[in-house]
Amino acid sequence: MAVNKKLFRSAILTSALALATAASAQEIKLGFNGDLSASPSAQSGQAGVLGIQAAIEDLNAAGGVLGQKLSLVVRDDLSQPPKSIQNMSDLIDSEKVAAVFGPTNSGNALAWKHIPNQRKNPSLGCVGSATDITKAMPGVDNYMYRVSMVDRAQIAGMVAYAKNRPGTKAVGFLVETTGYGQGGLKDLETLAAAKGLKPVATEKFGVNDTDMTSQLNKMKAAGVDTVLVWAQGTPIAQLLRSMEKIDYAPVTLTSWAADNASFFDTAGKTLAERPIFMRTITEDRTPDQQKLFDRLGPNLKSKSAFSFAAHCYDATMILAAAIKQANGTDGAKLHAALDDLQTPVKGIMKTYEKPFTVDQHEALTASDYRWTHWKDGKLVTYTDATVDALKPSDFQE
Repeated sequence: MAVNKKLFRSAILTSALALATAASAQEIKLGFNGDLSASPSAQSGQAGVLGIQAAIEDLNAAGGVLGQKLSLVVRDDLSQPPKSIQNMSDLIDSEKVAAVFGPTNSGNALAWKHIPNQRKNPSLGCVGSATDITKAMPGVDNYMYRVSMVDRAQIAGMVAYAKNRPGTKAVGFLVETTGYGQGGLKDLETLAAAKGLKPVATEKFGVNDTDMTSQLNKMKAAGVDTVLVWAQGTPIAQLLRSMEKIDYAPVTLTSWAADNASFFDTAGKTLAERPIFMRTITEDRTPDQQKLFDRLGPNLKSKSAFSFAAHCYDATMILAAAIKQANGTDGAKLHAALDDLQTPVKGIMKTYEKPFTVDQHEALTASDYRWTHWKDGKLVTYTDATVDALKPSDFQE
């Protein structure tokens, strides 16, 4: 019997398409939406993706989740809120991802946090630290979760240090004029007031400013001996360079952005060693952290960004546990599982026992942070008499 070649090819194509569709149906897709190329923070987003990919590799090697392999769909938002909003809709509506990790920049999360809530699609932040990212919106279920540092918790630590340091006589606030800086100022003012710590001066500067001597001269004239700085890495470095110009060296407490390589490169080795700040990982790594660092280190453009890889690795493992508990990727069921996770999750940062609750969507708290500073080009643990004397109650927000 003669075979119609056209019908044969059509049957083969139809069969291949059916197999591809079936394979796709057996795969759980996850998404990442963050800056990977446009700003100094991009190295943090790049590290985050490496951490997610490492977790997916480990999960898939162990048989996947519910017998299904995981895959990652990555979108670069170029540090632009409109692009980040577009990416979220694409990942959730077109790619049908079970959840989205990211973003790199806090402002982008604040621009689209309504989307996960509306679509009932969990978002797990592991880089951006703005306090309001995981804050519930009135009248809607909160699908915003985070495994990373939080501005408010960091600022609670900074305020506690300034308040309890015996040599502190006059405090000043210095913040950049971006949304990040203004959000930090709000937390600084609120938490300082709660602790009875009143700044004698508050000054602002642009994120691209290279000379802050005018603001610093006002601080100096006011007698400020301790400055609390909330800004990104490069402007913090420019601030220190401006301090050097006017021979002004107050105790300097900063946001964790001072851990960024852009800060170190701009400030230079000597000035970079002045500020102290909080972060989750220093060079004094645990065995699990060191193992992951050795694995990812060759692909990290900045070794200082490793903490974001660890955060995102853990966020992926927590999500995988939630998918198992929910017995699938239905958004509402995933949400319920994340709010009441029954199984401990061993991560790189720690073992997570019920990392989230209905009212609390932060997996890492101030007790997981480490006081840090630069020393000989490395991020190492910082300690002094004030740090040693701080108690958990000092960090209450």
